[in-house]
Amino acid sequence: METAPAPIVVAIDGPSGTGKSSTSKAVAVKLGLSYLDTGAQYRAITWWMLTNGIDVHDAAAVAAAAGKPAIVSGTDPAAPTITVDGVDASGPIRTQEVTDAVSAVSAVPRVRARITELQRSIAADATRGMVVEGRDIGTTVLPDADLKIFLTASPEARAARRNGELAGKDTTGLTATRAALLKRDQADSSRKTSPLAKADDAVEVDTTDLTLEQVIECVVTLIEEKQRSK
Repeated sequence: METAPAPIVVAIDGPSGTGKSSTSKAVAVKLGLSYLDTGAQYRAITWWMLTNGIDVHDAAAVAAAAGKPAIVSGTDPAAPTITVDGVDASGPIRTQEVTDAVSAVSAVPRVRARITELQRSIAADATRGMVVEGRDIGTTVLPDADLKIFLTASPEARAARRNGELAGKDTTGLTATRAALLKRDQADSSRKTSPLAKADDAVEVDTTDLTLEQVIECVVTLIEEKQRSK
């Protein structure tokens, strides 16, 4: 009789457009693991700030309000949810307004401390194991994660995925998307608190020339190998 695989905590980091969310959710579903989108939590607190009239470029004001919103993340990879003060925020947090403001809010140390604590508590309760995706999971949030994976891709590939454009279409939007991604990279990588970075012991996977299915299969293989070695 086969024994159940050992519970495993997997940190998947990387910049926008590398396939983190799609890969993480699919892998969690395939392996029966819980799932946490940490980026959604930063978007959620950013949305709350905007909705409540907090100047997102005033670090002191953001810090003072950081503890106020109640953020709850559902961890079912087939249907992840997020609420803010009991309100479904899954749609509102994906607006361009939030996208433009999230780096500024995320850079505030008190915000990162509050959200990091929330993320650690959720991961600690994941009895069947969890895939946690973000930008500083392997380096800051869960430095003792069983497996750390860092997804990368060329700026062009990332922009095409984010834009949902196909070859041959007008490239104006694609160029703007690429510029926005690189600007976000710079902001996330240069912030003083928990910058976007690859952990020293992370496995890097370049997704530029891989299909989503290939990336998923690669990550599943890495996790299964780690589970067998536990």
